Amino acid sequence: MPRAEDDKGLATADARYWMGVLSNYRTPNRLRSVTELLITALPLIALWTAAWFAFWLGHAWASLLIAIPAGGFVVRLFMIQHDCGHGTFFPGRRANDWVGRIIGVLTLTPYDWWRRTHAIHHATSGNLDRRGIGDIDTLTVREYQARSTWGRLQYRLYRHPLVMFVLGPAYLFFLRHRLPFGLMRGGWQPWVSTMATNAGIAVIVAALMWLIGIQAFLVVHLPIMMLAAMAGVWLFYVQHQFERTVWEHDERWTLHQAALYGSSHYDLPAWLHWFTANIGIHHVHHLSSRIPYYRLPVVLRDHPELREFGRITLPESLRCVRLVLWDESQRRLVSFRDAGAGRRPR
Repeated sequence: MPRAEDDKGLATADARYWMGVLSNYRTPNRLRSVTELLITALPLIALWTAAWFAFWLGHAWASLLIAIPAGGFVVRLFMIQHDCGHGTFFPGRRANDWVGRIIGVLTLTPYDWWRRTHAIHHATSGNLDRRGIGDIDTLTVREYQARSTWGRLQYRLYRHPLVMFVLGPAYLFFLRHRLPFGLMRGGWQPWVSTMATNAGIAVIVAALMWLIGIQAFLVVHLPIMMLAAMAGVWLFYVQHQFERTVWEHDERWTLHQAALYGSSHYDLPAWLHWFTANIGIHHVHHLSSRIPYYRLPVVLRDHPELREFGRITLPESLRCVRLVLWDESQRRLVSFRDAGAGRRPR
């Protein structure tokens, strides 16, 4: 697997070369985009209705089973919103923004606020001196060891799988997205976006509760959204939290190098690639975020040499959960145990 530290100059040249190659794949197809939206939204509506009907018939267990594929379609809908945020789903910015805003009500994600924080993520990913917005909090081994006992415990709790992949998604989508934290001084747009999204959510929730009842709404809708939130956080985690990712201090960090070598190619089965809108081809996405998601597989087809950059399979990705600290000497993510993280530096 190609590594950035093998030759930093060569790695940076490679990344810039690929930027030029990938510019040929940027143009969205309006008909294809509309089709992608329809084959995502319509099955989601059908599954939601089927889940409610199963509950109405007294089969709550069937409703919970239906929540699994329905959650997959919510993830796919979020990925369309993600493309809108990059201005890649439709040719025009207005269409991207308004479709993204409407989807944001359904995914519980304020579009304009999220778009700004996600842009910061793309501009700073892998930069040790610019952590904190739009990323997973990651400490170096030395930073962790220098913390107090309470500080180390806090980080361990944050990185615990139950917090990271269950409690964290619930907090993020149900609570944190209700206020534009991180951009409190970013002007009026994040506030308007967030409050408008909250109002839209309130209207839909109130209408559905009035139509089908509070209990039915909670049994049908909450599992779908919770499963989608957990899957979304997992995908975001794996895309940058793998062993041979790249972190650099500001003086050595470059955007293109971090994109190509610091983002994974999550090589999933074809049906999971479909549900996740090819977001697993994340290294290509970070190199050229203006490529519509339905053209990312075409890039790998035309340039198969890109397949091996940051490639991890589904079984391999499960081992990424234990990788929690950046070891600057080994230039890889390590576990608490591998780092001897309970010891303070001398």
